[in-house]
Amino acid sequence: MIAREQWGSRLGFVLAAAGSAVGLGNIWKFPYMAGQNGGGAFLILYLVLVFTIGISVMLAEFAIGRAAQRDPVGAFAVLKGKLWPLVGGMGILAGFIILSFYSVVAGWTIAYIIKMATGSLVGDAEALGAAFGGFIADPVQPILYHALFMGLTVAVVLGGVHGGIERACKVLMPMLFVLLLVLIGRAITLPGAEKGLEFFLSPDFSKINGDMLNGALSQAFFSLSIGMGAMITYGSYLNKKENLGKSALWVSSLDSTVAVLAGLLILPAVFAFGFDPAAGPGLTFITLPAVFAQMPAGTFFGILFFVLLTVAALTSAVSLLQPIIAYFSDEWNWNAKATAVIAGLVIFLLGIPSSLSVGIWSDIHFIGEKGFLDSMDYIASNILLPVGGILISIFVGWVVADKMKDEVTNSGEKPFPFMTAWLFICRFVAPVAVAWILVTGL
Repeated sequence: MIAREQWGSRLGFVLAAAGSAVGLGNIWKFPYMAGQNGGGAFLILYLVLVFTIGISVMLAEFAIGRAAQRDPVGAFAVLKGKLWPLVGGMGILAGFIILSFYSVVAGWTIAYIIKMATGSLVGDAEALGAAFGGFIADPVQPILYHALFMGLTVAVVLGGVHGGIERACKVLMPMLFVLLLVLIGRAITLPGAEKGLEFFLSPDFSKINGDMLNGALSQAFFSLSIGMGAMITYGSYLNKKENLGKSALWVSSLDSTVAVLAGLLILPAVFAFGFDPAAGPGLTFITLPAVFAQMPAGTFFGILFFVLLTVAALTSAVSLLQPIIAYFSDEWNWNAKATAVIAGLVIFLLGIPSSLSVGIWSDIHFIGEKGFLDSMDYIASNILLPVGGILISIFVGWVVADKMKDEVTNSGEKPFPFMTAWLFICRFVAPVAVAWILVTGL
């Protein structure tokens, strides 16, 4: 049997796992979710959920992966068998589906680097909205950028766990933090930015309601890359000496820090120029270019921002592709590099309908009134991920609890002071909370 590849260091693993969690969801989605849900109260609620339910399910996935030293399907087979490997299969399928449309949106970020650099993003928010609509409706351009992004993702994965993913994340993650800090330094010094800071950092708890709780729980859960096999796979490359509790804390902290920093970047800039913080998904591709257009040295900062988005998207995309590679390598003994290329090509082809569905195929509906991209998102985010999250929590909390206690404490060598609370969350809190996401999402 070939020895399983391992991370070169704890830092490499933490940065890779944080890179998996940090993506478009943190920098693109979190600020507009906070903008739509009253700012500060949403931020506090989000952080509470990350460091209770989110970190507990992440630790569960790390423990499953390291205990079994296998891909998500093989891990459940080794630990229990019967029908449980289907849970790992659901995670791999979810990652496969998500990457197909995630790569399309990530391709838009690459295009916007070029558009910023060439000065083609000019005009007010209305003109920029029309330009964005025209770009994504083009049947050719977005697909070419989608192909470029998938090519970059495959190139990183081809380097392997240590030489490719770990090495790339050791460069990309610090770069992401530096870019964020540079952009925040510019955003908070804009005239009028203090209104955005107050909106984001001064919570009004009277605004908390069921919709906000649901939105914060969804954001916390999905921003941590839970339920899609990524954290089980990354955990499987960990050696037995690593402290899983500390690793989960570091990854969750880095992930939530990026979300908070993204809010500190985007919301002050939006308020400074009088735009609507609740503008929704268009905040990144329409409102922000309008902000950059009015900002001194705006072209420079605009290019930096879309480079930042691309870097965040790439580290997440790599973690979505790796479980697929691990599955076919572990269970079918396929060559990892050949699998990466084939999987990348299939995912690219599946992404083409997603790209066309916001353009020339926009009248074609699949699930209800949803186009292909939205239907893929719905299947993965509203069905596969929540069901996977519930079953992973139940598996760790009830089915293999004793094995997981040994794994988390390194067979008693590293005491874990929150064991009782962790098991309580896995057994009761997480399944109920994620079931809430599932039911309301359906």
